[in-house]
Amino acid sequence: MRILYSHRIQSRDGQSVHVDEMISALRAAGHEVMVVGPAFYAATDFGGESRLVARLRRLLPGALGELAELAYNVPAYLALRRAARGFRPDAIYERYNLYYLAGTWLARRLGVPFLLEVNSPLAEERAKFSGLQLRWLAHALERRTWRGANHVLAVTGVLRDVIATSGVKRERIEVIQNGVVLDRFAAAPRPEGGPVVLGFVGFVRTWHGLDAVLGAMAADGGQGIALTVIGDGPARAELEAQAAALALGERVHFAGLVEHHAVPGHVAGFDIALQPKVVAYASPLKIFDYMAAGRAIVAPDQPNIREILEHGRTALLFDPAAAFDSDAGMWAAIRRLAGDAGLRARLGAAARAELVRRDYTWAGNARRVVALAGGGAGIAQDQPPRPPRHGIQGG
Repeated sequence: MRILYSHRIQSRDGQSVHVDEMISALRAAGHEVMVVGPAFYAATDFGGESRLVARLRRLLPGALGELAELAYNVPAYLALRRAARGFRPDAIYERYNLYYLAGTWLARRLGVPFLLEVNSPLAEERAKFSGLQLRWLAHALERRTWRGANHVLAVTGVLRDVIATSGVKRERIEVIQNGVVLDRFAAAPRPEGGPVVLGFVGFVRTWHGLDAVLGAMAADGGQGIALTVIGDGPARAELEAQAAALALGERVHFAGLVEHHAVPGHVAGFDIALQPKVVAYASPLKIFDYMAAGRAIVAPDQPNIREILEHGRTALLFDPAAAFDSDAGMWAAIRRLAGDAGLRARLGAAARAELVRRDYTWAGNARRVVALAGGGAGIAQDQPPRPPRHGIQGG
């Protein structure tokens, strides 16, 4: 199958992991994939972002910046159209981005299946956190883009329900969680001796709540628990300052940004893997890494997490609304696991077995995507057909 992969990502971060792993899995399965996206993306390393785009975001007033995002569709569509002429795709796969319409335009013209991967309701998210100005337009275009896809690929059931409220038929919404490359992970026990190591992987934000973990480590008074943080982000400097102020010393280690392929080696050093807080509709990449490594997981007890983990069998889930030091809070789960190596081993083994059983892998996701693309020829049912223009033909 020939798949035209469209995206508008301007930075190399967690979202790029999903893009790169899916493309690699599709190619490994023998499919031809042509990627069309910003030139910066292909030329930068993990952790980088486009300075030009970042500067424009700072300089342009909110509404003008959003209109510039819309204007980007013109060169993006032309690039996709040029690529399609020679490649003749059987399907178009796109990672959804707000105000990005190029993929749906081209799919309608070519009459090929359009698969839209949605990781979050971006209009709602940006309105809440980024000061979205043209809210009515953003929501209208988001709904139109979702409805224009043959298949909308939501990363959780929670997100599927959100998308369905926009008018997308539920039978056209597929839940495809994130995944791993299982061969990169070895489910091996950590060497005995030394402190119990808590571990966190990801972009370090204030709302993750790692400051509370540091506070609990200091208040606990013992030397038996350490913390390793893999990743970078806006909260790192504050956390390092807090660890120093609490005199935690070598009990806390900030490893900084690491390439995604190096993550398994770091997770192998964890005894307890942490997902302190998580957005309600997200499918956290780190949880699948933790499962693949066979680590005991502590995570919030909320619907999107319960889609993946089961309390007492594959993880210990805590009440996200509970006080940190309560019997139902995160620190209680950590202390329970810290004192029970057998429980850590059982939960970790069960988590890895569950990941294998449910095929939470990028290879599995690629098979699901190809099956959908092959079974959904033509345009979305609620979009009127448009005849191909001269020189543009469906594959």
